[in-house]
Amino acid sequence: MEIVESYFSSVSWEDILSHCLRITMVLVLAWIAMKVLRVFVGRLERNLIAQSAVEGEPPSESQKRIETITRLIRQGLLLALWITAGLVILQEIGVEVGPIMASAGIAGVALGFGAQNLVRDVISGFFIILENQIRVGDVAVINGTGGLVEKINFRTTVLRDNAGTVHVFPNGAITTLANMTNEWSAYVFNLRVAYHENVDKVVEVIRSVGQQMLADDTFKAKMLGEPEIFGIDALSDSAIVIQGRLKTKPIRQWDVGREFLRRIKLAFEANGIEIPFPQQTLRFSTGQDALPLQLLAGDAARNDDTAADAGLRGDEAADASPAAREARDASALPASEKSVPAVQRKPTPAAAQPQHVPEIVPPPEPPPQVQTDTEFSEAEAREVDRKTAFKSPPPDGNPS
Repeated sequence: MEIVESYFSSVSWEDILSHCLRITMVLVLAWIAMKVLRVFVGRLERNLIAQSAVEGEPPSESQKRIETITRLIRQGLLLALWITAGLVILQEIGVEVGPIMASAGIAGVALGFGAQNLVRDVISGFFIILENQIRVGDVAVINGTGGLVEKINFRTTVLRDNAGTVHVFPNGAITTLANMTNEWSAYVFNLRVAYHENVDKVVEVIRSVGQQMLADDTFKAKMLGEPEIFGIDALSDSAIVIQGRLKTKPIRQWDVGREFLRRIKLAFEANGIEIPFPQQTLRFSTGQDALPLQLLAGDAARNDDTAADAGLRGDEAADASPAAREARDASALPASEKSVPAVQRKPTPAAAQPQHVPEIVPPPEPPPQVQTDTEFSEAEAREVDRKTAFKSPPPDGNPS
C-alpha cells in the first residue's frame, strides 16, 4: 500500500493533464484532417466528372474510372494521416519514437530487397488506374482469362467469369490486358448463306433487320448506329460468309447481338434465304472413267481364284483329265445350254468367261531309243546262232 501511495504521490497530475490535452488535440486534428481530405477528394471527383463530360466521355464510364481513382487516393491519404497521428500519440505517452522510425527504415530497406514483387504490384496497380486502362465494371481479358472487373486495388485486380469463378491477378504479373468495354463495344457477326443465294439481297435483308432494331426503343438506347456490313469475308466449303459489326454502348454488345441473330433467323426464313449446314457432294463417272474400278474388281476376283486354287491343288490330277474338265465346264453352263452339243454352243463372251483358266501341262515325252551295235532283231539272232554252230569245232577237237 505504501508503494502505491508513493507512486501516486510522485506523479505530476499537471503533466498527465497536459498530455491528455495534447492527445485529444492530436485526435481532433486528425479527425478534422480526415474531413478535409474527404472534402478535397469529393471536390476532385466532381471536377474530374465535369472534365470528362466536356471531353465527351460517357457518364457511366467516367463515373467508374473516377470512383476507382478517388477511392485509391482516399485510402492512401487516410493511411498516411493515421500513421502520423499514431506516432505523435505514442510520443506523448512516453514511448520513444526514434527506435520505431529506425526500425521502419530498416524494414524499408528489407522491403526493397525482399518484397520486390509487392512493390512492383503496387506501382503497377497505380499506373493501371492512372492511365485508365480498366475500371470497376469493365469486361476485360487478363493473361487470357476474361471476366467482369469487380475490384482494383494497389496490389491485385479481381475478375469474375460467367461461371462465377473469381480470378485474382497481382498487378505486377499482368502481361496482357484487353478491355472489351472501353468507351464503346462491338458485336462482330459472320452470317453463312448458300452459294445459290443473291448476295445483294442478303445484304439488304441484314440492313433491314438493323433498321428494325433501331426503331425499337429497347435496343435503340443500346445501339450506336446501323450495322456495318463489311461484305463477303470468305468462301467456305459449303457457304458464303458475310461479315459485319454492330457498335453498341459498353457491355451491351451481347444483348444486342443475341437479338440481332434471332431476328436474322426469322428474316431469312421469311425471304427464303437458306442457311446451309456443312455438306459434301460426291460425283460418280461412267464410261472410260469407270474402267479402273472394273479392273480393280477383276483383280479382286483373280485374287479370290488364286486363293481357291491353293486349296484345289490336291485335286489337280483328277481335274487334269479331259473327262473331268468337260464335266466341270458342263456344270458351269446355264440350264438352257446344257442340252446343246459342245460343237453347237456359242462361245461365251470374254466378260462372262471365268477369269481363271487352269493351265494344262502335257505329259513329258519319253527319251529317244538309241540302237547300238550289240542289239539285233530276233531273226538276226537266230541266224547268228546257226552260223556259229557250223563253225565251232567238235568236242573232241577233230574236224567233221
